[in-house]
Amino acid sequence: MGNSLGTRFVVTSFGESHGRCVGVVVDGCPAGLTIGLDEIQSEVDRRKPQSNAGGTGRREEDKVEVLSGILNGTSTGAPICMLAWNKDTDSSVYGEVNQTPRPGHADYTAFLKYGKYNDFRGGGRFSGRITAGFVMAGAIARKLLSLHGIEIIAHTLQIGEIKAGPHPADITRKNIDRNAVRCADPAAAKKMIKLIQAVQEEADSIGGVVEVMALNVPGGLGEPVFDTLEGELSKAFFAIPAARGVEFGTGFGAAAMRGSQHNDLFSVRNKKLVTLTNHAGGISGGLSNGMPIVVRVAFKPTASIGKSQKTVNIKTGKRVDLSVKGRHDSCIVPRAVPVAEAVMAVVLCDFALRAGITGRIIS
Repeated sequence: MGNSLGTRFVVTSFGESHGRCVGVVVDGCPAGLTIGLDEIQSEVDRRKPQSNAGGTGRREEDKVEVLSGILNGTSTGAPICMLAWNKDTDSSVYGEVNQTPRPGHADYTAFLKYGKYNDFRGGGRFSGRITAGFVMAGAIARKLLSLHGIEIIAHTLQIGEIKAGPHPADITRKNIDRNAVRCADPAAAKKMIKLIQAVQEEADSIGGVVEVMALNVPGGLGEPVFDTLEGELSKAFFAIPAARGVEFGTGFGAAAMRGSQHNDLFSVRNKKLVTLTNHAGGISGGLSNGMPIVVRVAFKPTASIGKSQKTVNIKTGKRVDLSVKGRHDSCIVPRAVPVAEAVMAVVLCDFALRAGITGRIIS
């Protein structure tokens, strides 16, 4: 079973793309956390598609319902169950998916594992639709972390070959959300939108990179040697459908550097030990080192595209042409931004609880 994440702050995902609902159960949130439904809803709303950024034509209301664990705007200490109903589904175009798997999708591997029994409609459990629950859980984690001054910000760094320039030092979620692709570089954002629209007209898709940063994280979070901070973060990021690569700090660029270049030299600033550079991305030896945690997540192009492709009919063994029908994102990167923030928050919250940094809330 692989539907839960965390040790002390445990998140269990449920639901399928075309099932009755998608949602999450959060177990381990301390009692006494003030969290309004509007705070959860605002996070989920950021995940909704935008047509000018290649978003799907599927329009779900995604009105969050809290079934347990929050009373009068305060966590009770009981498991928090949240969901959103699926209301805008069209399963009619998925009748042959089990026989003619979509290239690049999980149709075939799901068939190998579950046979004819998995819910294949809209990708089922393998759809990006389930990340709505991730964002609900992330809203709880984010609020808990904010009590300790920890802030998480993500933005679109790259779409296709178009890369954003150096982002400003005062980057905020507000200025990121000013454009449809959630890019901190307004000039690059315009080019990204044009590229996505061009790809969409060609019935194709395109990928990109999201950068996620966690600020004011205390040093020492992580549980080496197997539950390292970067290991658990990577696990969480790879649970986001279409994630294909994760790197911290300089990442793969470190392979071309010398130790004298890559080592982050220590200094003292405002009576606090800091490093002059952050090639490590805020994590050393599997533990947070007090510097900003900087992660980049690469997302592949959406697998479901309208262009004709070759596949194989599993029943007959013959190659056939397939043009995927239905409503799909031409680029999922802008929608992945709030999802990446959410899973970062969930993992950091779990480690904060394990370290005893946060616990029972006294009002």
